[in-house]
Amino acid sequence: MTRTIFLLVILFPAASFAGVYYSAEQQGVLPSAWRGFLVEVRQLKLLGQSGPDVPAMPLRDDYREAVEKLLTKQKQQPLNPTEWADLGALYIRLGQPRKAIEALNAARKVYPDDFKIISNLGTAWQMEGDYPQAERVLQEAIKKAPATFKRAEEYQIKLVQLRQKDPKIIETFDELFGIPFTNAKGEVRAGEIDPLQLKKLPKDAPEIVQQLLLWLPQDTRLLWLMGEVVHARGDVRTAANILDGVIEGGLTCKEVRERRRIYRAESDRIAKLPDEEHAKYRGDIEFRSTKPYQRSLDTTKLPEIRVDGINYLPWFVVNETVIGKPFRPKMHKHLTQLDGKKVSMVGYMQPLTLDSDANAFLLVEHPVGCWFCETPDPASILLVNLKAGKLTTIQKGQVKVIGVLRLNTTDPEEFLYTLTEAQVIDPD
Repeated sequence: MTRTIFLLVILFPAASFAGVYYSAEQQGVLPSAWRGFLVEVRQLKLLGQSGPDVPAMPLRDDYREAVEKLLTKQKQQPLNPTEWADLGALYIRLGQPRKAIEALNAARKVYPDDFKIISNLGTAWQMEGDYPQAERVLQEAIKKAPATFKRAEEYQIKLVQLRQKDPKIIETFDELFGIPFTNAKGEVRAGEIDPLQLKKLPKDAPEIVQQLLLWLPQDTRLLWLMGEVVHARGDVRTAANILDGVIEGGLTCKEVRERRRIYRAESDRIAKLPDEEHAKYRGDIEFRSTKPYQRSLDTTKLPEIRVDGINYLPWFVVNETVIGKPFRPKMHKHLTQLDGKKVSMVGYMQPLTLDSDANAFLLVEHPVGCWFCETPDPASILLVNLKAGKLTTIQKGQVKVIGVLRLNTTDPEEFLYTLTEAQVIDPD
């Protein structure tokens, strides 16, 4: 069976934006594809949570370790502006805005004109719920912001002003962009927005809302706003999924529940259509990146490679692969050293056929609802071939796969990674 990969690589420069400045978060150009973006927002939201029921996260450990390194350095020598901004951003990400405010206020005494320090401080005050302070600081930040960053900051200030006016306001999405997201009769119907109102929606609304959510991932009302923007741009299925997340996040007012019911009913109808018809319902948003952040890989934390044993292969190593033009995959050294060795990975199955039992399948990091609509990046897909004569039942839950890794750097018609002689077991 021939498996063709259509490779589209969007090359974009790393960019930093206002709101939350952290030098280790290399942000790409927005908007990012919904799949990668929603996973990132979910991760950032979990970063700021604590308690016995909150899952452990390697990224949270990394951020806590980064805080300790900066605090240790501060005892030995003064921090530079980037390090001060990083310390504040780390506290923001870890859900500690009060500590961020203390650190950034101290930084301003030394570096009163540093844009990143001021911007981070404004976001910290916003997280703390002190909207007058947030507005004052953000107004100062926007005066010092490079032109590229001003527009998103203007909307952050507008959001602060709305929350200051009414902290319990429900329909933030109506006021932030000034349109009601309904049809001409004022009704909420799937796929129907008043054309005259829709013209008032900024063309860069997806970028604006994505940026605000990357700064404020805990803000469930912003998530609702994003769902409405997605729906307005023609993607009812993604809008329904986002509103599912809104309700799961605790915002359960009757307005959002009714909108979710309408979008979900239409989404379920679309799901029953042939795959080739799904393209009509994907909306008109042109994505400029597959995920919002490119984080640098800390190789010191990678496990030592065992020649004769089983090597755990984390997804963040796989996701480091960059495909150049023409087909020239550039893979991380740790990944190339695992070529031909036995590895284990944890992920989700994606079937190659309609059969419930199969000898081969695809492995992806996160579950995919509709493969036609949510195809992962080619560098994030593994082909898994079981031992000859062996079958496994395709399942929805997370699985652990053990097999021999084979890398492909020469043939654009084949998958980049293949696990051969593989077996499927329950994850640890």
